[in-house]
Amino acid sequence: MKAVVFEKFGEAPTIQTVPDPKPAADGVVIKVEATGLCRSDWHGWMGHDDGITLPHVPGHELAGVVVAAGKQVSRWKAGDRVTVPFAVGCGRCFECSSGNHQVCEHQTQPGFTGWGSFAEYVGIEHADTNLVRLPQEMEYATAASLGCRFVTSFRAIVDQGRVKPGEWVAVHGCGGVGLSAIMIASSMGANVIAIDLTDEKLEFAKKIGAVATINASTTPNVVKAVKQITNGGAHMSMDALGHPTTSFNSIANLRRRGRHVQVGLMLGEHARPQVPMDKIIAYELEILGSHGMQAYRYQAMMDMIHNGKLKPELLVGKKISLDEAPAALMAMGGFEGIGIGVVTKF
Repeated sequence: MKAVVFEKFGEAPTIQTVPDPKPAADGVVIKVEATGLCRSDWHGWMGHDDGITLPHVPGHELAGVVVAAGKQVSRWKAGDRVTVPFAVGCGRCFECSSGNHQVCEHQTQPGFTGWGSFAEYVGIEHADTNLVRLPQEMEYATAASLGCRFVTSFRAIVDQGRVKPGEWVAVHGCGGVGLSAIMIASSMGANVIAIDLTDEKLEFAKKIGAVATINASTTPNVVKAVKQITNGGAHMSMDALGHPTTSFNSIANLRRRGRHVQVGLMLGEHARPQVPMDKIIAYELEILGSHGMQAYRYQAMMDMIHNGKLKPELLVGKKISLDEAPAALMAMGGFEGIGIGVVTKF
């Protein structure tokens, strides 16, 4: 098969012909019809993830068609249209048994612990536990865009952040994660403030539900601005970028007993950011992480998509070919363009 491969961290990936995957006894092989371009893949390429073994094929946001299934697979067959969470749970450990597959003790991740979906085919383990059936009307590009940023934001807003109608929600960073969070929080009836460095992204944020925006490049004190807009601070706030500044601001702009959810990855030199611990104690703030979403929770999100409350197709940005993916991957060290880029031509 054709795949994007990097043989050294930080060096340019190339298009290579590599062996096709074979299904594990409990796994499947999926013909990739679309795969998202995510900053997490850039982190992997840079060597920020110690689970990667070289040479490596990145890619973890995928949608496609099952072409082969292992002998232990009972729920899936060739021809099924599917997607999969980026955190693939084993289905047997304590966390999986308690319904928390997203933090499985033995999780695998396509594009990190194993070869991923920047390829014509990808192998997925524990298929019966992790695959998600796609509605016939959903395009593969839309389905791929759900795989990491949208589902992580859904769980962050709905399950971890526990957002309620009428609450104020601040979203720091309007890339794919942030825009997803804005759409989802707005659909839950929240008042969303979008914070970013570019007016273009902030204008788009308004179109998908933000009621207020803050340009952090021209606003001297973001925390103060959020508190002024919300008359005291956000009830829930998210760092969707993953930077010491946005993480600090997201915590500091909360009102008493507010909830911060960290979604943007904090890796490398940013892994141990400063936090306003005095405020965390005095205001009884909650600091939460959000790491993907379980396969069984997709149905609630799919129902909202089917009913028109969520429109993830609006967040799909540039569509490119696999041949263009190496350059696109390397460019993700900078800020994302509007929406979620997706590889759709193989």
